[in-house]
Amino acid sequence: MSPELGLSFMVVCSAYMTGIIWFVQLVQYPMFHLTDGANNSGAGHKEYTARMGIVVMPVMLAELGLQVWHFTVSTDAWVYMNAVLLAGIWLSTFFLQVPCHQSLTQGYDSQVHQRLVHSNWIRTVAWTSRTALLVWMLLDSPQPLQG
Repeated sequence: MSPELGLSFMVVCSAYMTGIIWFVQLVQYPMFHLTDGANNSGAGHKEYTARMGIVVMPVMLAELGLQVWHFTVSTDAWVYMNAVLLAGIWLSTFFLQVPCHQSLTQGYDSQVHQRLVHSNWIRTVAWTSRTALLVWMLLDSPQPLQG
């Protein structure tokens, strides 16, 4: 795979995740107090996390694989900056957001909900920054795209 084609795939994956994370941050997460209704069983949240995993995990794994691949074709400092952003996204996901989601599957808790909304800004800013950086790298690429 040419560097430009690989970078194009990276842009697509990151842009997809950026769109998802902004929707989640501004629409989905703020409405979690409505998810389970009066029974507060956590069943609605459990269903949400299962469905969301189907939507995001394949693309997150593709991003990870593409980032590893990118190290094999470039040692540019921007490659490392993208890796730092991606590492921050993964660390935030698994050490901040996943524990909140696990707690909310047991039932709604307003403090956990607020922690989830606030901590998710880390991923929102990181994915937005990553997409902007990848687009800049692609546009700054000295060679035309190869198809």
